[in-house]
Amino acid sequence: MIMAYAIANSQESQVESPVFSVEDYLLNPPDHTEWVDGQLVEKQGINAKHGRIQARLARYWGNYKEEQSLGGDVYTETPCWTGERGRRPDVSYLTPELVEQFGEFTVLSQSFPLIAEIISPTDGAEEVFSKVKEYLRSQCQEVWLVFPESQWVLVITEQQQVLFNHGDVVKTQQVLTGFSIAIDDLLA
Repeated sequence: MIMAYAIANSQESQVESPVFSVEDYLLNPPDHTEWVDGQLVEKQGINAKHGRIQARLARYWGNYKEEQSLGGDVYTETPCWTGERGRRPDVSYLTPELVEQFGEFTVLSQSFPLIAEIISPTDGAEEVFSKVKEYLRSQCQEVWLVFPESQWVLVITEQQQVLFNHGDVVKTQQVLTGFSIAIDDLLA
């Protein structure tokens, strides 16, 4: 494995982070990291609330696809290659056709069709929205940005952005058609 070390700036201090080739990342992506411009970037801001929302959304999407006999699979923290970077969406859904096409994979060679990212207070807005654009350029059809502190869910597709607030029922727009959940239930 090709590995070197570089100094990367974080918001609080400088930390050493391993530098991987893209080939190394695609063969064996280290847990809780994304591959960005040759460096492994550890996902930050993951706490109990983040984990609870992530698990809850994965369960709701999974239950819905089973109840509706839609097939496909729901994943958490599973790596995908956007053509630009290696990403690990918090929650994602892969359609039955793509499950059949890709089978067992280490890193999905495109973005998942449906992705949710749970936004932490340390996530920068420009970084988050750049990631959304990256996903959409790589065959993702719908991205959910979940803001636990604001109690918002922003659903983004190529055609629209729909903001759901506390008290609303958030709905899928293109993938897992018909799925909905009350924001209060998701973020409780």
